[in-house]
Amino acid sequence: MPNKRRVGGALYFRNFRFHIDLAKDEQLAFFHRSMANLAKELVIVFDFHNAFHIQKMRRLLYKAARCDNIRAIRFQTDNVGLVAAGNMHSEHLVAIEQCFVEPLKLILSRKNQACQILDLGAIEALTYYGQDFLKTMGKPQELLQLTLASIKYDPSHYPILGLDATLLQKCAALQVLSLDYDTLNDELLHTIQVLPLRKLLIVVHGLDQEEHGDVSEAAWSNFSTHFTSIELVLTLVYAYEAVEQLQMRILRRHMPVTHIRMLFCEFMNHEALDWMSVHNSDTLRSIYYIDSLSKHSNMRHTRRQDPFVMLSWRCKQLEEIIVHGYTMDPHNLLGIARLRGRQLQRLEVSQIDWPSNNAVQPLFNEEMCTLLGQQWTRVEPEQLPNEAYGPVDYDIRDKYVYELMRQDLSR
Repeated sequence: MPNKRRVGGALYFRNFRFHIDLAKDEQLAFFHRSMANLAKELVIVFDFHNAFHIQKMRRLLYKAARCDNIRAIRFQTDNVGLVAAGNMHSEHLVAIEQCFVEPLKLILSRKNQACQILDLGAIEALTYYGQDFLKTMGKPQELLQLTLASIKYDPSHYPILGLDATLLQKCAALQVLSLDYDTLNDELLHTIQVLPLRKLLIVVHGLDQEEHGDVSEAAWSNFSTHFTSIELVLTLVYAYEAVEQLQMRILRRHMPVTHIRMLFCEFMNHEALDWMSVHNSDTLRSIYYIDSLSKHSNMRHTRRQDPFVMLSWRCKQLEEIIVHGYTMDPHNLLGIARLRGRQLQRLEVSQIDWPSNNAVQPLFNEEMCTLLGQQWTRVEPEQLPNEAYGPVDYDIRDKYVYELMRQDLSR
């Protein structure tokens, strides 16, 4: 239910978020007829590959542009990677410009009741217009949240978005910002220090040394000195090459990572996790390692010390560990539970290398519950989204990754 209050006998809605699914014509008609002048935030759910949805979107956005009360736009679609990077001038992009970009510019250019939230829904093709959107803003100083990070159609080949740092500098009230790592550089990192950021989300896909230089240690040092309590979420999405170079090319000693996500990168980088257990021991609060249940990720580790045990030992703020697609030793899980105890709010694993005697499982679960101070059992395979973890359906996997990214954005 929306928040509401009565003033002088009239009913007013505050922060009224209205969800519209473009597959539901009755809901769309209800919005146009009755809700357009009440809603403050629009969450638009649609299929980017459906031509009828795109046409509906055009009319809906032009309607929103005429409603000064609408101050937030969020997109949600399963098909985040619309078109291959090599086809950026195809007819698909013409449709985007006609149906999305022009009406969005009208919404953003308003000076009366300016836009406060723009969430492009991780849609790669839309994020390439990020700079154009910022240039169009009538009152950038009222923008509170901007999400420009994306899920790539091809994570190893895509154009790199250039972003004028001075445009972000004008967003004087910006609290939440998401960017692809390729957009980040020393200048931008320095510029956003004038903003009241409380959350920065960085999404890593590929690493192109020619087009994008590494962010320096000095830049992160200045950043962490300025933002002493910022939430910094670092997410690797299908980053097959970048994950192997994580501790060498991306992580820095003064990079104040609070949340790390490694999503379907097909590689467990033990050295990077060990590195973080040393250099992020004061900041790290949450880690997700999620991969397909394949011969690559389901392989038993042979290291003497499990990296999650080291993280649990050294990272005193760690309160969430999610591991799927990597086989855990039960003794290491007990070690994690002993080290973190009731500070560990969530420990979720799906693969445990049980000894041949399965009779130990009930006793194991009982001890884990005692140590963690809550009910605990491993996640059963049927509880997982099989399409994401099993034989890969890329559209369903994209949807699952997008949901994880959206959780970090909203928490």
